Amino acid sequence: MSATRERPESAPGAAAPAPTGVTPARAGASVGLRDVAISFPHGPGRIEALGGVDLAVDGGEIVSLIGPNGCGKSTLLRVIGGLLTPDRGSVTLDGDPVTGPDERVGLVFQEPRLLPWRTVADNVTYPLELAGWPRERRDERRRTLLHAVGLESAAAARPAQLSGGMRQRAAIARALALEPRVLLLDEPFSALDALTRERFNVEMHKLHARTGTTIVLVTHSIPEAIFLGDRVVVLSPRPGRVVADLRIDLPRPRAWEALDEAIVSAAARQIRDHLGPADDQLPDELTPPDRRIRDLWVGE
Repeated sequence: MSATRERPESAPGAAAPAPTGVTPARAGASVGLRDVAISFPHGPGRIEALGGVDLAVDGGEIVSLIGPNGCGKSTLLRVIGGLLTPDRGSVTLDGDPVTGPDERVGLVFQEPRLLPWRTVADNVTYPLELAGWPRERRDERRRTLLHAVGLESAAAARPAQLSGGMRQRAAIARALALEPRVLLLDEPFSALDALTRERFNVEMHKLHARTGTTIVLVTHSIPEAIFLGDRVVVLSPRPGRVVADLRIDLPRPRAWEALDEAIVSAAARQIRDHLGPADDQLPDELTPPDRRIRDLWVGE
């Protein structure tokens, strides 16, 4: 049984998101967490990373996770992905219990973690090799994936020959190789320069429109969380718990210059109110480059 949630708060302003006009290739899976807690050994005792998380993500949603450093955001992704087993609570995908890694889930880390001796094409199709796909099927899927992330011309290149943004696109293509129904993104754009990161945010919306995959994204950037997410979920300081679940009522597709300033500013204030003064360092991690977005961040 998947977790249930109350209707999240809405950022004031716009109506519900408009349809993109693109029919997704495959519907995303729903994610449910009920009373999820996990701790790790620390000195003579244990330290609690998550203190009872309740969260439900509908199929095809994009949910941004934000919170103070050390609040368990990355841990939460690994629990959803079946890489960590919680001490208590339940995790489900489409109502099925998560008991370990699942091919329905793709995970993209902060660093691309590409195999340096393999070409982009071979990195992208590596999960297909492990799954035993025949070469003909791998080649067909490779062409689709490289086109989806705009790397057709770099198929024969090795990771060292790529820019940071291109390596991250290759990592995302690899995560999509087995057509996961849930994509978990652990601060995948934090190492990119500001302009590349902003462009990548826009590309993520386009990719989501093509795939329909459910996305759960960890970020420290308030503007990025608002720009990408249908909802922004705020976690408390460790042990992490959900302290806010805000719906972002902005239509898709989204472009930075077209964002409604009033809606974004109001949402940013709500997020900062829940983050509290402990996250005063967040503006230093600003990713969008222009002054208007900086003003929205700090609530001026």
